[in-house]
Amino acid sequence: MKPARQVVDGVLLLDKPVGITSNAALQKAKWLLNAKKAGHTGTLDPFADGLLPLCFGEATKFSAYLLDADKRYRAVLQLGVTTTTGDPEGEVLSTRDVAVNCAEIDAVLPGFMGEIEQIPPMHSALKHQGRPLYEYARAGIEIERPPRKVTIRSLAMTECVPPRVILDVQCSAGTYIRTLAQDIGAALGCGAHLTALTRLGSGGFKLEQSHTLAELEALDPARRHALLLPADCLVAHLPAVLLDDTEAEALRQGRSIAHAATESGLIRVYTASNTFLGLANANAGQLVPRRLIATPQA
Repeated sequence: MKPARQVVDGVLLLDKPVGITSNAALQKAKWLLNAKKAGHTGTLDPFADGLLPLCFGEATKFSAYLLDADKRYRAVLQLGVTTTTGDPEGEVLSTRDVAVNCAEIDAVLPGFMGEIEQIPPMHSALKHQGRPLYEYARAGIEIERPPRKVTIRSLAMTECVPPRVILDVQCSAGTYIRTLAQDIGAALGCGAHLTALTRLGSGGFKLEQSHTLAELEALDPARRHALLLPADCLVAHLPAVLLDDTEAEALRQGRSIAHAATESGLIRVYTASNTFLGLANANAGQLVPRRLIATPQA
């Protein structure tokens, strides 16, 4: 019999395999860790693989900070073929000859650098009137979608053997790589769709730091838990301050405290013994509790 679910706090950097949903990967990891509470920091499509940070217990309180972080991808494009979804899961819409060479492909990429506008794909989890767009798409209903601004920070071609092209993409959160592939194909005049996608990075985390489900299954419970990173790794980009015992207790009780923090805005707060308390807002010489770690009751 499997033991009762236990309190598990921390972040697991998972290397999601191709062929399963992000939620299925999360549920498998949750089961392997015997955790009570879990969540992810942004989904990967079933056909995609790569870095999928998973949050457990108290770490779920800070998952939004990684959800909004920049991402990096390895994207494989098939020129000359468009599909209904912009990826290999859709039906083929059109097939065209590919007459462009690598120099011509490389020449269009700068036009997609910086802040650009994308129209979100119908086959996405973006919601309209409370329902995800993919539900409308499956019913054959087209919903008008306003363009959204995203930022492509880096776009480099790492392999070019037309009609197959591989791109390294660093982008803001919310960027649809399928849409980027389709738009590049349209700019080349031959169309394109995404055949494979690997997430290489999210925030400050890299795929090389991640672990597969097979690795987790091969470990005993203690070694699985040893792979978890502390919750504050999700907010490591924020400045930090140490508090004395009186200040820490006041903050835990939900009270603001006087503190001359070096920067205004969100601050990581720790006890004098370097125990992570959570986040506070620093402003005008005050720290106001924002999101705190629950403390066990004696």
